Amino acid sequence: MGNWSSKEPPPPLVLVPPLFDFPPLAARTRMLESSYNLLFGKLALKCLFEDYFDEARHFSTRIMLKPTDDPHVDMVATVSGAFDHITGEKFVGNALFRWQSDADDPHTFMDLFVSNTDPVLRLRSCAYYPKYGVGAFGVFPLLAKKRSSPDDYGLMGLRYGSGNLSFGVTVTPFPKSNEFPKNAWLVSKMGRITTGVQYEPLYGIKDDTRWKDLRNWSCAVSYGLGSSSPLSPSFNFGLELARGSQFIASFYQHAVVQRRVKNPFEEDEVVGITNYIDFGFELQTRVDDNKTSNAIPDSTFQVAASWQANKNFLLKGKLGPLSSTLSMAFKSWWQPSFTFSISANRDRSSGKTSFGFGIRVENLRQASYERADPNYLMLTPSKEHLAEGTLWKIGKRPMLQSEVDSGNFDDLPRDLRPLGKIL
Repeated sequence: MGNWSSKEPPPPLVLVPPLFDFPPLAARTRMLESSYNLLFGKLALKCLFEDYFDEARHFSTRIMLKPTDDPHVDMVATVSGAFDHITGEKFVGNALFRWQSDADDPHTFMDLFVSNTDPVLRLRSCAYYPKYGVGAFGVFPLLAKKRSSPDDYGLMGLRYGSGNLSFGVTVTPFPKSNEFPKNAWLVSKMGRITTGVQYEPLYGIKDDTRWKDLRNWSCAVSYGLGSSSPLSPSFNFGLELARGSQFIASFYQHAVVQRRVKNPFEEDEVVGITNYIDFGFELQTRVDDNKTSNAIPDSTFQVAASWQANKNFLLKGKLGPLSSTLSMAFKSWWQPSFTFSISANRDRSSGKTSFGFGIRVENLRQASYERADPNYLMLTPSKEHLAEGTLWKIGKRPMLQSEVDSGNFDDLPRDLRPLGKIL
C-alpha cells in the first residue's frame, strides 16, 4: 500500500505594489538639466513637495498616451486654469510630442512643445553616448510672441556623465559678452559623499568681476544611502550655499515597510502588503547682509510626507510657514490608468481653506502587482518567515536578497529598477 502524502501549502507572500509615478516624468528630461540642480536629493524633494499638490481654486488635467504599435513615441497634453473667471486668469493648454531612440533609455530623444503661452513652439533635443559618457543637448524656441533677451533664442550645452563624475556647460546661441557661459557645473561622487559646484553669471558687469562675485557661485555637499529603486530604502542629507547668500539644509528619506492585511480579493497565502513612506524637510536661511538681496526672505522652511498604502491610494501632506496642504490621490490601473487627486490648502494668514483638484490619464508606464517573500524588510520575525535569501519570484527564477544588496536589479520589472547609473 502506498504512502499518502498531503500537499504542502503554498508559502506566504507579500504584495509589492507599483509606485504611483515612477520613474518621475522629470527624469525623462534630466539630460537637459545641470546635474547640480538634480542631485543632492533635489529631484526627490521636488517630486515630494509638488506632485499631487494641486493649486488652490485651480484644476489641472494631464493626458499622457503612447501608441501600442510604436513604443518610441508618446504625447503629453495638459490643461489648467482657475475655477472661476473672477481672477481674470486664462486657461493654459499645451501639448508635447516626444520621440526617443530607445524605448527603455530616455537619454537620447527629441520633443516638440506647443502652447498658448510663450514659447508658442519649442524644440528640444538631446544625444547621449553611454560608451564615452558624452552628451549634447539644445533647447530652441521656434515661435515666440516676444524675444527680449538672449535666453529667448534658445540654449545649447555639452556634458559628460559617468557613475562618479558629471560636468558640463551651457551657452546661448547669441550670448552677450558678459554672459558666457550661461551655466557651468561640476559634480563628483566618492562613496556616499556627493559634492558639487555651479557657476551662473547673473551679477556683475565685466567678466573678471563676475568670476570673483560669490553671488554667481553655488556649492553643495550631501550624504546618501540606498539606490533610486523604489524597493530600496534610502535617505539623503544635503547642505548647500546658494549664490553666496542663502544656506539650505535638506533631508529626504524613502522607507519601504510592510503591514499585515487580510484581503478577501487575494489568495490565502497573501499575508501582507508593502507600503512606501517618504519624508522630506528643507530649511532656507539667508546668511548675507539684508540690504544686498532684498528679494530673498530671511528664513523659510517646508516639511512634507507621503504614504502610499496600496496601488490605488496615496496620502500626502505639506507644511510651510504660511500655509499647510493635505492631498489625496486615487489611481485605477486600467489601460490607460486614471488618477484623481484633491488638495485642501489652509492659509493661516487669512484663515481660509481652498480646494484644488487634478485628473491624470496615462499609459506611458507599465506597472504590475508583484509578490515577495515576507523576509523582505519585515522588521518583526514571525512564524510566516521563510528561509532567508529568496526575495522575489518572477516567472521561474527567484530573486535573491544578496542580488538586491549588491545592486543587481536586472530581473526586476522595469518600473521597480533604479533610474540609472549616470551621475
